[in-house]
Amino acid sequence: MNDMLSQEEIDALLRDQAIVMQPSQQLAPEEIDALGEIGNISMGTAATTLSTLIGKKVIITTPEVTITTIRELAKQYPIPFIAAEVQYTEGLEGTNILIMQERDVKIITDLMMGGDGTNIEGEISDLHLSAIGEVMNQMMGSACTSLSTMFNKSILISPPNTFVMDFTSDFPYTLFKSDEPIVRINFKMVVEGLIDSYIMQLLPIDFAKELLSNLLGGYDQQTTHQTVEQQSSAVSLYSELSQTPQNSSRLQEQRDSYDTPKAKPINVQPVSFQPLEEKPTSGGKSNLDLILDVPLQVSVELGRTRKLVKEILELTTGSVIELDKMAGEPVDVLVNGKVIAKGEVVVIDDSFGVRITDIISPAKRISSLK
Repeated sequence: MNDMLSQEEIDALLRDQAIVMQPSQQLAPEEIDALGEIGNISMGTAATTLSTLIGKKVIITTPEVTITTIRELAKQYPIPFIAAEVQYTEGLEGTNILIMQERDVKIITDLMMGGDGTNIEGEISDLHLSAIGEVMNQMMGSACTSLSTMFNKSILISPPNTFVMDFTSDFPYTLFKSDEPIVRINFKMVVEGLIDSYIMQLLPIDFAKELLSNLLGGYDQQTTHQTVEQQSSAVSLYSELSQTPQNSSRLQEQRDSYDTPKAKPINVQPVSFQPLEEKPTSGGKSNLDLILDVPLQVSVELGRTRKLVKEILELTTGSVIELDKMAGEPVDVLVNGKVIAKGEVVVIDDSFGVRITDIISPAKRISSLK
């Protein structure tokens, strides 16, 4: 029996293993480095947001950018993951997917519910998907702020769509074909004492190229075009003259032509202010009369309390919420959110009212502003 493979079988195996890319789907090494830097800056702010949500120190670092396919990911990651699809609605046109391990999602959900991150038993439920969807929404929102600053324009996203993603299924997700080259950015994610894992970002090649295009075009187009032309001309000239030292004067003249013109001297004088004098308004009325018709919002506060998300979710019809005030204690009267008086609740013709019992002194109101 002949155990050797034919040339056709060898070629078929190579086709299965290799990632075939068209020229438009290829990325140069410097483009891969630029994508890693974009991801590093974006996820840096996202880590701060995640830390605020779960009350733990979060570090997201070391982006690793590679070109891969869903077929290759299925071989490397056979277990199911939790994915969040993020659609850009303004400033960018495209979609990317963020992926976390199920265990990490359970830990983050437990922390958001007020737990210590150890209650991770059981299957992934709608509660986990809802919680991680909110986390991704907040993280990507802060990442969009960084991208907006980086690209010098407004960037917005739609609420993420979260779902369980299994790379080993025949059609794990319709955004990517199984053999389509995609960009994978792997980030190391560490949550103090609980998570030492990674978070994965998948991008279509076209969307990755759009990010690179915006990175280069984040400034004024005309200025950037002129700058590129000047830099290209200067590089060419330097390459030419570096081999002919006798033309150094020409090189200096060319450098001078790119220098910023010297600013004209500015006459600086000390600032002077006119003395402040009290001038009566017309008709002898005080300035207070000018704002007498400005509407103010008056509200009465019965009391306050603080609840965890877990406790809020447990509320049902008939639940009683305990406030921070005793029965019969005066209520607070607020004007535009500031307490100005104390009072007691009364009933007037089947309507509630408040009888003012104490006016907060101006000194106390001022001290509350400090």
